[in-house]
Amino acid sequence: MQPTATVLVYSDDSNTREQVRLATGRRPATDVPQVEFIECATHAAVIKELDRGGIDVCVLDGEAVPSGGMGICRQIKDEIFDCPPVLLLIGRPQDAWLATWSRADAAVTLPVEPVEFASALAGLLRRKRLLSA
Repeated sequence: MQPTATVLVYSDDSNTREQVRLATGRRPATDVPQVEFIECATHAAVIKELDRGGIDVCVLDGEAVPSGGMGICRQIKDEIFDCPPVLLLIGRPQDAWLATWSRADAAVTLPVEPVEFASALAGLLRRKRLLSA
């Protein structure tokens, strides 16, 4: 198992980024690596970090402004070769169809509920590990 997993967290709201960090803790589950975060507050920063490489999972805030995570998700799925899995934070459960449109791999609602979020993140990290093996 790799020593750490790198998770990119995008939100214009520092409180949302903090919720993600706190819900994850050091690792979201015992069978996945410890997590290191790269925090981004702008669309440009997300693209720059993904171009740099080394991201295992992206967590994108669908409610961010001016660039929402749903639009960014759709863009990176089209433009980034071997795009990492995306966990989308959505405003309400009824927005799940928009998460599907954006090609997100998983979605959870805001505010971040720690157990639900950690489970979804761990699932994407497991999937990424299986696909990389």
